[in-house]
Amino acid sequence: MESSIVEKIIREIEQYAPKNESEHVGRVTAVGDGVVAIDGLSKAVMSEIVIFEEGKGKPLSDTMEVRAELYGLILNLEEDGVRASILGDSARVSEGMTVKSTGRILSVPSGDELLGRVVNALGEPIDGKGPFKNVTFMQVERQASGVMDRKGVSVPLQTGIKAIDSMIPIGRGQRELIIGDRSTGKTTVAIDTIINQRNEPKEKRPICIYVAVGQKESKTARIVEQLREAGALEYTIVVDAPASAPAALQFLAPFSGAAIGEFFMDRGQDVLVIYDDLSKQAVAYRQLSLLLRRPPGREAYPGDIFYLHSRLLERAARLSDERGGGSLTALPIIETQEGDVSAYIPTNVISITDGQIFLDASLFNKGVLPAIDVGISVSRVGSSAQTKSMKSVAGGLKLELAQFRDLEAFMQFAQDLDKETADRIASGMRMVEVLKQKNGQPLPLESQVVILYAATHKFFADVPVSQVTAVEKQFVEYMDGQHAKTLAEIRTSAVVSDESKKELNRAMEEFKLAHADLFTPAK
Repeated sequence: MESSIVEKIIREIEQYAPKNESEHVGRVTAVGDGVVAIDGLSKAVMSEIVIFEEGKGKPLSDTMEVRAELYGLILNLEEDGVRASILGDSARVSEGMTVKSTGRILSVPSGDELLGRVVNALGEPIDGKGPFKNVTFMQVERQASGVMDRKGVSVPLQTGIKAIDSMIPIGRGQRELIIGDRSTGKTTVAIDTIINQRNEPKEKRPICIYVAVGQKESKTARIVEQLREAGALEYTIVVDAPASAPAALQFLAPFSGAAIGEFFMDRGQDVLVIYDDLSKQAVAYRQLSLLLRRPPGREAYPGDIFYLHSRLLERAARLSDERGGGSLTALPIIETQEGDVSAYIPTNVISITDGQIFLDASLFNKGVLPAIDVGISVSRVGSSAQTKSMKSVAGGLKLELAQFRDLEAFMQFAQDLDKETADRIASGMRMVEVLKQKNGQPLPLESQVVILYAATHKFFADVPVSQVTAVEKQFVEYMDGQHAKTLAEIRTSAVVSDESKKELNRAMEEFKLAHADLFTPAK
């Protein structure tokens, strides 16, 4: 018995072959404000993930509890070591702690399981609904698609906002900047665009990703609830890096949102990503860069701040049919100070994007919502994606509003106005009322076309300015009830045919006769 045990042990010893395993490890030499200096990681690469091994460093307490692994992201490669940002609680890191290289570039999970969920900048769920089981990991930093992998923007992305879809249209694969002062309705425009996608057929509906950078958690929670109530959360992913999160996570969140979206784009689907907002990402990156001892440039921003936003926004694309035909549309948001669009970060992002929607604080204060300044708002690509029906009714709209703004300023000084000028001002005032829209109430394309057709054919000319919005609402309800066939034809054909125009003219006359009390002829 004993001899057989001995023989077995001897046999196992003879068969034992030691495995040579090497680990690339370093040591923390300095810690401060979420950034660490590490000595010894000579083979480290940029954007590599490292693990801080708490048990091998200075213990945090006598009874140290077992906690989730703490990661760092390498951002500086220097002659005598590397510098990394701590992706988590920096209080858990101390000098002398062992740091292990993983050889992995930072990646985030993506897949259908993320739909309807709220995740942090690392793609980890933070909504209390449990972990993900079946996901694909996407690299956070990824080179944008080349010119030959893309095709032209020709499919519209409907926002449901009359002023945008008619005058500043957005196409799938475009980058359209939303810019304006604080509290002028930038986020509202973005959220209404997400909500409006429920009007799209399910097979054509874009996956929406809302990236909140440096926002109050209460605001993000309110947005999630608004999306849930509107039935839009089922096709939306929320990436949250709140103001309380470390600067590294605020800097990474937009890239994580783009990486999550690229999974769906590579699969041939359309994706809409909203970055709210890149001003706060730039501030977080400036903070991180100064802590990493990088030289400051203009306004203390690092020299590569332009590259930060350009490599993010260039990932928006409409892929060629050979690559699956998917698209990623980017709606970055930038906050200005006192309407100054010529500041450093706004001019950077304006030069990267394909147009901008400028929200004016003075219009907002007058009650013009959404407060879009048509004069300096532009879409350089989306007009080629605009439907023929919208083009036919919105052709001269932008010029009419721009002329009205000029005349409105002139009107403050002039005493007597000739009839033509007075008529233009009256028409402009009614058009401004027509383009007003309440928060959370995006309109389907066919309703927008009907309203703008009526407005451009002087339907509201005899309606008092204060009653235009109410009459417009009643007219849309009347069309839904009595002329649903005409609306369906506009929706499916995307063209206002001659037959549809006759039906619309007849509907306008019928409505006027039935509601004569709403129309008081101008004196």
